[in-house]
Formats: sequence, structure tokens, C-alpha cells
Amino acid sequence: MLAAISAPFSQAVSQAVADPATSSGAVEYSDFVRQYLTVAIFSGLALAMVALMLGMGAMLRPSSGRKGDFQSQKQIVYESGVDPVGLGWTQTQVRYYVFALLFVLFDVEAVFIFPWATRLEAYSWFGLVEMAIFIFLLLLGLVYAIRKKVLQWL
Repeated sequence: MLAAISAPFSQAVSQAVADPATSSGAVEYSDFVRQYLTVAIFSGLALAMVALMLGMGAMLRPSSGRKGDFQSQKQIVYESGVDPVGLGWTQTQVRYYVFALLFVLFDVEAVFIFPWATRLEAYSWFGLVEMAIFIFLLLLGLVYAIRKKVLQWL
């Protein structure tokens, strides 16, 4: 596998070096080698930029180990301007997860309906019937959720 990948690269380099037309000593690379060289250069620049940004962030950010009068206040969790009371661990009711799952279900329905609506002429009656079946099945799921009282908060 590695030989199959490296064979075109080695052929391109050997042809470029062995070409007598390059009497000035400059090596001409094929388009294949040039494309990979471009990818390597941009990858190196991207890694250098990430390292530079992380280094600048480490130098410029304040140290969390500094001693100060308000150090204990800085370590408190801040959420919506309300001081935390008690432990941070609470159990969430299952109905919130079911409600979120139903939201995702109907959100995915919208993702399928929008492209269908843009190409309705191409699908003709077959597409219309298929989408009606799809929406009917989703409505059955909604009716089931309503009958099981999943959508009631009290």
C-alpha cells in the first residue's frame, strides 16, 4: 500500500532530477508534488499559528494562582447573576429529555421537508404521496405523545 502511494512521488522526483533540460541546476517538480508541497506548507503555517496563539494566550492571561482579597469570590460559579446555593448536582426530570427528543424529531422533519418543497415539481405526485405518508407517521407519533401526556408540564 505504501509503495503504491509513494511510487508516483518518487517517479516525479526522479524525472525532475534526471531531466537534462534543467541545466541551471534548479529542480522542477510535477503538479502532483507541487500540490502536496502546498498542503505541507499550509499545514505547517496552521500549526505555527496555533502554537503562536496558544503561547500568546499563556503569556497574556492572568494567573489563577494569584493571591488577592477577592480570590474566594473569583472562584464561585456565576450563573445568570444568581449566587449559587447548595450543591451543584441536581437531577433533571425525565420529561425534559423526552421533550428535547420530541423537539429533535420534529426538527429533523423540517430538515426533510424543506428540500422536498424546493423540488416538488420534479417529484410530482409520487413525491407528494410519499411526503404525506411521512408527515402522517410523524403526526401519529405526536398523537401518541399527547395521549401519553408527555407534553404536559403539570
